[in-house]
Amino acid sequence: MSNQAPLKRFVFLLLDEFSQLPFSCAVETLRHANRFCEYFAYDWILAGSNGQFTTASNGIEFKLDVGFEDTKRNDVIVVCGGLNINKHTTQPVLNWLRKEARRGTQIGSICTATYTLARAGLLDGKRSTIHWENLDSFEEEFPDIDLQKTVFTMDGNRFTAAGGVSPIDLMLSIISKDISQDAANWVADQMIYNSARTEKDGQRLSIPTRIGVRHPKLANVIKMMEENIEEPISPSLLAQEVGMSTRQLERLFRRYLDRSPKRYYMELRLQKARNLLMQTDMSVINVALACGFTSPSHFSKCYRSQYDTTPYRERGIQNGEIL
Repeated sequence: MSNQAPLKRFVFLLLDEFSQLPFSCAVETLRHANRFCEYFAYDWILAGSNGQFTTASNGIEFKLDVGFEDTKRNDVIVVCGGLNINKHTTQPVLNWLRKEARRGTQIGSICTATYTLARAGLLDGKRSTIHWENLDSFEEEFPDIDLQKTVFTMDGNRFTAAGGVSPIDLMLSIISKDISQDAANWVADQMIYNSARTEKDGQRLSIPTRIGVRHPKLANVIKMMEENIEEPISPSLLAQEVGMSTRQLERLFRRYLDRSPKRYYMELRLQKARNLLMQTDMSVINVALACGFTSPSHFSKCYRSQYDTTPYRERGIQNGEIL
């Protein structure tokens, strides 16, 4: 490797309980770019609140290089999140990110750390994304942020990656702009990654793939259900929208999913409710309303039937106490 100065230095801010997979994907993609260039085109250091050690969500401990120090001119901050992102988005973290943003530093996030950037006010007017499991809670807390359901976003001096292996796609995009498309293609080949995605690609499998059924009308109905949780659509209207009778729709769901449309819809709503209970500080009543339940008692009854516990007890367990 030559002594040529790096194009960029990435400062990976590792929040406690960060997800190791997306972090490793980002670093390994940059490492291969250096191999292509035959010099250190990219450098990186690990930062954290105590400047000494932090622990990933899988229990592996990482030695840090720095604490909250001023960045250099060509530095890029990447905030890496994972579990309990609310807890680990501390005031010192927010203060440092805001200070660096005022200095014009490029700042991005991986996995749930989009929440941290949003809390710091760094995503106002910017497109962003977050892991699909956190979409509902993020939209409830930051309704004015332009949230995408894509694998990554790049908007000015902000970028976000949804988690999992999506940082590979993000870094390949950065490499193609910084160095060349040939470099990005070479790195993808080295990583045996033959399906590089763009900012326009979604995170999740298609509905037919997820449910294991390739039936266009069934997929369309499920899509409508997923997009209308707060104000559920009646089975008769769903059937009408895809040119079927209510009875035909009922048979379709029974045949392929072994449950009624009403039951399937209820499970979707309760799954969103559980995500909100576990990931936000929303009151149980507001969670119920956000998931289409106008009666708290009905919500509690349905929740108990699905999860064998009440929403209040679920929230209490998450907080370490029984309410």
